[in-house]
Amino acid sequence: MKDKIVVVTGAAGGLGKAFAEAFSNAGAKVAVCDKNIEGAKATANALTNAIAVEVDITNAESLKQMTQTILDTWGGIDVLVNNAAVYAGLERKPFYEISEKEWDLVMNVNVKGLWMVCKSVVPVMMEKKAGKIVNVASATFMSGSPNWSHYVASKGAVIGFTRSIAKELGDYNINVNAIAPGFTLTQASLDLMENAQQYGVNRGAIKRPSSAEDIVGTALYLASSGSDFVTGQTIVVDGGKQFI
Repeated sequence: MKDKIVVVTGAAGGLGKAFAEAFSNAGAKVAVCDKNIEGAKATANALTNAIAVEVDITNAESLKQMTQTILDTWGGIDVLVNNAAVYAGLERKPFYEISEKEWDLVMNVNVKGLWMVCKSVVPVMMEKKAGKIVNVASATFMSGSPNWSHYVASKGAVIGFTRSIAKELGDYNINVNAIAPGFTLTQASLDLMENAQQYGVNRGAIKRPSSAEDIVGTALYLASSGSDFVTGQTIVVDGGKQFI
């Protein structure tokens, strides 16, 4: 990844921060992009060759400015990690108790926002005829998760979108894949439930909680030349829960 230009959305904390750190440690130039600019600055300041960029992924003008800032700084974009999503602050509840406002918020950020980020960044890759896109989905789509239907549905849409645009972008030498993490111990997950440390551990082949560091290796692989013939795929990273 040396000197590759990597864009990570939702990188102020949690899994996005771990992605940014991993790419920086691998030698990449990292754009730490987040609506929380103070958090993004804190992440970027701790890295080598990184910048913080404030962005609202649901706003086309904000995304245009994000992309231009990165181009003005480094002159290109090689890798996009679509990590930003609504997760923290959601309450688990039956689908019939979810408000229309909350449903629309999840879909607006997790699905529409991801689509809009791609619309902003992909033309840069198309011009170069090279690029890697890694979309962050969720293993909940594979198994279903009760009282979490809006989030699960949004991540299913991410997988469908990944497959579709992989077919569209193959002629431009752009690989598009998704990672589907299982329940991962981030601060947002710890805030979500009291038993987060042990949630689902006994259902896995690897019987321990998952950390953000367990996920980043797959992102590095999908962003590297080692995955040049891999596209349209979703890799589940959950310690073996989905096949047991």
